[in-house]
Amino acid sequence: MIDVLRAGHATFATPDLDRLTDYYSEVLGFIVAERDSNRVFLATRTGLEAVCLERGDRADLARLSFQVAPDADFSAYARALSEHGIKSELRNGISPGAARALVFTDIKGTVIELYSDYVFAKDDGKSAVVTPLKLGHVAHRVNDVQKTVKFYTDVLGFRVSDWQADHFAFLRCGRDHHTVNFVHYENPQLHHIAFEVKDWTEMNRASDHLARHGIQLVWGPGRHIIGHNIAAYHRNADNVRVELYCEMDQMSDERLGYFDPRPWHQDRPQVPKVWPKDTLRSYWGFGSFGTFPGYP
Repeated sequence: MIDVLRAGHATFATPDLDRLTDYYSEVLGFIVAERDSNRVFLATRTGLEAVCLERGDRADLARLSFQVAPDADFSAYARALSEHGIKSELRNGISPGAARALVFTDIKGTVIELYSDYVFAKDDGKSAVVTPLKLGHVAHRVNDVQKTVKFYTDVLGFRVSDWQADHFAFLRCGRDHHTVNFVHYENPQLHHIAFEVKDWTEMNRASDHLARHGIQLVWGPGRHIIGHNIAAYHRNADNVRVELYCEMDQMSDERLGYFDPRPWHQDRPQVPKVWPKDTLRSYWGFGSFGTFPGYP
């Protein structure tokens, strides 16, 4: 089985490369790690690549990368994928930080890039109001949640953190409660992308900073119940929903089987489970239930 360790970077097609680059660099504070006329790589100020932007006819998620162990055997991974009927190929230079990757398409049609060795992006020395730490998770709307979850657990080694009824799944590949989410919708598409920030103070500062750039929150701030992260959502220059979050549940030791105890947990211990269908979105904060402007 493939053993994914963390989310790498997400690649998005965009009809306005300059505008979206300005959003990620000037508003969210990412470093422009590499740029040419048709593509831009952006990294966090901790040196982790988070986003790649490419010129395209419409806004869409093009690829998603994950890091595996430095000693990963790509030949063995390719054989494992082949056993599941999945074709893969090695590609060089998928990003400034990833020299080589095993590339294939997942069950929902997203191109996946697995890389092992990574070179951290250099700091450009500029100051920023918002400093995301990493690409935290990517959420997708899919027709068949169960089939998608089975692919990510059986093929890529993800673990299920929680279900909400049978229509919303949260999967982890490391300590964080979720790295990918899958929710049932008739029309498959990207649901949202999320970046981790340091703490609630930075969330507050980021919300003010977005407002000064004329970007209003469409949901939050609030503390989710499933995953328990404090989150606030807005839409970027391509109208894609972006979540900034902190304080997500973490499972420090898989052998223990419970998430690190926190005072806001509903259960003691808080373990992976199936939450009722009517579970509210948030423990507190705007958007806990019902519909509201700007969502979905």
